[in-house]
Amino acid sequence: MPFFGTVGQGLVGFRSRFSMLKERIIGRTREPNMRRILSGMQPTGFLHLGNYLGALKSWVAMQGTGACFYAVMDLNAITIPQPPDELRRATRRTAALYLAAGVDPAKSTLFVQSAVPDHTALTWILATQTPLGWLNRMTQYKDKTAGHRDRERLGLFAYPVLMAADILVYKATHVPVGEDQKQHLELTRDIAGAFNRAFSREVFPLPEPMIQTEAARIMSLRDGTKKMSKSDTSDYARINLTDDADTIALKIRKAKTDADPLPGEVKGLEGRPEADNLVTIYAALAGTTRAEVLRTRAGTSFSTFKKDLTDLLVVHLGPLTARLNELESDPAQIDSILHAGAEKAREETQKTMREVRDVIGLYG
Repeated sequence: MPFFGTVGQGLVGFRSRFSMLKERIIGRTREPNMRRILSGMQPTGFLHLGNYLGALKSWVAMQGTGACFYAVMDLNAITIPQPPDELRRATRRTAALYLAAGVDPAKSTLFVQSAVPDHTALTWILATQTPLGWLNRMTQYKDKTAGHRDRERLGLFAYPVLMAADILVYKATHVPVGEDQKQHLELTRDIAGAFNRAFSREVFPLPEPMIQTEAARIMSLRDGTKKMSKSDTSDYARINLTDDADTIALKIRKAKTDADPLPGEVKGLEGRPEADNLVTIYAALAGTTRAEVLRTRAGTSFSTFKKDLTDLLVVHLGPLTARLNELESDPAQIDSILHAGAEKAREETQKTMREVRDVIGLYG
């Protein structure tokens, strides 16, 4: 009996020490209250003013408020086939635009999604917990395949599960999204909750949306009812972040408006989507509100307002373009930053995956 008791106490002590060691190994010692932010963009087409005002500008402001992870989402991009050489060039250029906009590798983790294999590893595991009915409700698949039978592929259908893995592999607590992306984040929360319930462990937090300000939804310069898009067939529908001053001036001059001058209050923009869009852009660049812009510019003609908006755009985007050109002249510098960022990202994802593998019983 004494022998059994002594051995039993030893086993208890060993199990306790082993449990503590295991907790450290699988990353359970992460700061429980630290805000963790994940966001990214696909390297398809040129990033434009809407990307800058709706995402990049706020990413820069969030640095220092928590652990920030910003990715170039190249795996998401290949749900629709991309020319390989162009994808590589676009990936590096997108990263350069992040840096030119003010994303600081010393304050954030900047990396390319495909350089961190745990994104795809977790995608498969989460796919085993995701009912088909949930994916059938996703509108993006229906929108992208409508009239395009050649796009009806598993990758595009399962794309929301990859997005969930992108977020959950970093145990992100907050995700900056626009109103049009809320459905995907809601699915991520559903998948995280289903996983936690299936294994009776709170492995994943339920990430909260960070809905952006009114500047987040910048509309087309040619149609104020449609969001500014990289895929728009008309280059005059958007301000690319690589446009020079003359191109910006031309695009704003040709931007669709109406014959009436600026109203004195926001209510006066109702039914005037193009006018509303230009006022929204001006307010976002000036760091103010639409109401304040209209209070000070009431009665101004659009010929005058467009000139002032052009000046404001050039002031804001000029330094960004100059920095972009500087970065692109030294691709090795970009690659070095991305490699370091990927290593840093993998340190985080490996903690999560060790925990996930342990919870679900995968060998090793």
